[in-house]
Amino acid sequence: MSGDKPNSEQPRVSDEERRIARASLPEGLRTETLAVRAALAPSQHGENSEALFLTSGYLQPDAETSARRFAASEDFTYSRTSNPTVRSFEARLAAMEGTEAAVATSTGMSAILLLIMGLLKAGDHVVCSRSVFGSTINLFAKEFGKFGVETSFVSQTDLAEWRAAIKPTTKLFFAETPTNPLTEVCDVAALAELAHGAGALLAVDNSFCSPAIQQPARLGADVVMHSGTKYLDGQGRVMAGSLCGSEKLIKDVFGPVMRTAGMTLSPFNAWVVLKGLETLGIRMKAHSENALKVARWLESRPEVARVFYPGLASHPQHELAMRQHKDGQGGAVVSFELRADTPEAAKAAVFHVIDSTRVLSIATNLGDTKSIITHPATTSHGRLSEAQRQAAGIGQGLIRLAVGLEHPDDITDDLLRGLSTLNH
Repeated sequence: MSGDKPNSEQPRVSDEERRIARASLPEGLRTETLAVRAALAPSQHGENSEALFLTSGYLQPDAETSARRFAASEDFTYSRTSNPTVRSFEARLAAMEGTEAAVATSTGMSAILLLIMGLLKAGDHVVCSRSVFGSTINLFAKEFGKFGVETSFVSQTDLAEWRAAIKPTTKLFFAETPTNPLTEVCDVAALAELAHGAGALLAVDNSFCSPAIQQPARLGADVVMHSGTKYLDGQGRVMAGSLCGSEKLIKDVFGPVMRTAGMTLSPFNAWVVLKGLETLGIRMKAHSENALKVARWLESRPEVARVFYPGLASHPQHELAMRQHKDGQGGAVVSFELRADTPEAAKAAVFHVIDSTRVLSIATNLGDTKSIITHPATTSHGRLSEAQRQAAGIGQGLIRLAVGLEHPDDITDDLLRGLSTLNH
């Protein structure tokens, strides 16, 4: 036939071209799609689910290539500095956060450690919300205070306090929004403008919302920090952390510190969190819906003095949260204070409510499919001084509830076991 060509003239297709590997994606994909698709290209085997590379080292074709790769620190040489599975997690999270790059770390606290070691030196000054996680306060005030880094703690929501705290040596603003456990929400765009006007960078802890609900970099934050142990994993399985930011910050500022100090995320943990990201959007939506129902129920209870949840109209930063959060989602964490006359009575009441539960998990983590209940004053903020706890608003009557994916009526029924028997 006239349309036929001899076999020798048929275009030759290499084995490489036969692979259905897609190293790049089209522009403009939504977060939900990036959560499933953003990663490194498959290996030569063409796996559809991202591979787990459990190796500490990598073979090099020759000495010259080995020398070049070690000098560039870009190709795979040693898993303390790079690993394909970890790189896929970094690529996916950066895509979801809308940043150029990300670096993965062993925990959320090691991510903050990397942030400080990369950006600051003795004599530098930090302005930090006083409502952040207790270990974060200790890391700034105590551990790095020993090395000459000064930190001023200010109100999470009062821009005037942030402005007044600025010094000529201020290099970093650090905020967590919503905060742990009082769910205070800061105006990210306003803080970014203030920080940049002072020649400082803004870092935002996005662990509570995750990129499924909030993307601080799109609001002006320079660095987005995560404890991937929480909602990025979503099932309480592994520890992980990360920093997301510009290519220059990740590669030139944090990269050298990571290569030297090695706050490295293990490939297995990276793989677990990488797969967790695929369901992040639908999980956070379900978490938020459940949390709002539980928060509204708690507001109706006479034993409860106050409920802290951004999705409630009664929350002081409700309107701001609804502007910053996707689809008006409030997140999964609900905190509430019990009515009591004294701190001692408040603590006793809290312990009674917690100990009366039969469904909720008594634990200090959060971000799990299982609802978790805890007493911040004696757990997450237990190592702070009483003055620090009071400054952060952490009283003895406060309970933090990380609402999971159980039926919300079963969660409220479990809380009712203790609430309905207080003072009985």
